[in-house]
Amino acid sequence: MKAIDLFAGAGGFSTGASMAGVDVVWAANHWPAAVAIHEQNHPGAAHLCQDLQQANWRDVPAHDILLASPCCQGHSKARGKANGNPQHDASRSTAWAVVSAAEYHRPAFAVIENVPEFTRWALYPAWCAAMDALGYALTPMIVDAADHGTPQHRERLFIVAARAAHPLMISLEKRAHVPASSFIDFGAGSWQPIEKPGRAAATLRRVQAGRRAHGDRFVMPYYGGGSGLTGRCLNRPLGTVTTRDRWGVVDGDRTRMLTAQECRAAMGFPDTYILPAKHTDAVHMLGNAVCPPAARDVITAMLKAA
Repeated sequence: MKAIDLFAGAGGFSTGASMAGVDVVWAANHWPAAVAIHEQNHPGAAHLCQDLQQANWRDVPAHDILLASPCCQGHSKARGKANGNPQHDASRSTAWAVVSAAEYHRPAFAVIENVPEFTRWALYPAWCAAMDALGYALTPMIVDAADHGTPQHRERLFIVAARAAHPLMISLEKRAHVPASSFIDFGAGSWQPIEKPGRAAATLRRVQAGRRAHGDRFVMPYYGGGSGLTGRCLNRPLGTVTTRDRWGVVDGDRTRMLTAQECRAAMGFPDTYILPAKHTDAVHMLGNAVCPPAARDVITAMLKAA
């Protein structure tokens, strides 16, 4: 089986497909740095750096599976999807590139990943109707990456599209959860004292709450909501990794943010996966990526159900 990867980013979808035994032959993204990283990790695929709404699908090789993770920022509640915001309107429109590519190539399958709010997009019914007009039956499902061996709770929408009369009946078996302690290295990173001049009082309160709940070692986000109020036990998966440094590690009287390598492990990428040298680029790409183990299990279940 051969696949192409639209909006490939750092390559989470491609990596998951490879884990499922699928050969990724072509990948594209609009960010040159992401294309460069994808090419280093998937040298067997052809690569294109372009706005995919302007792509010439005649230049894309034949494939059995179309993988796509269109821009999610215009849908995500984390980014505020206000109507009338031109940037968000433009990001939502990237989903139409999936329809355009499917119309030209008509692969047997397509797998689309996005945030769950994608289904509440005003044009989601029209998007589904367009895929239906091309002969695709859709199976949408919400998948938590933690249920597929990724040490991170990350709920995402996966839509399996099959050229069939009826939607595929896909059964996803849940795997045992992997704790955050599996990848945190207390000998790595740049530690700082918790008690230092300028430390925000709210941060100190969260540290104290985390100590009461979890002892001397735990993780906490640098935000006030959710786990930010109590910290998070190391014996459970991490919360969602974002495109900016979010999760801090507390060890007694010292603290630091997760390293890029720890974020890579939290996303379920192999330890050998090449990351950008610049920390902010690495975290941004990882926070935007598809978790490879979740993609692997969805693709494997799709092929089994077909």
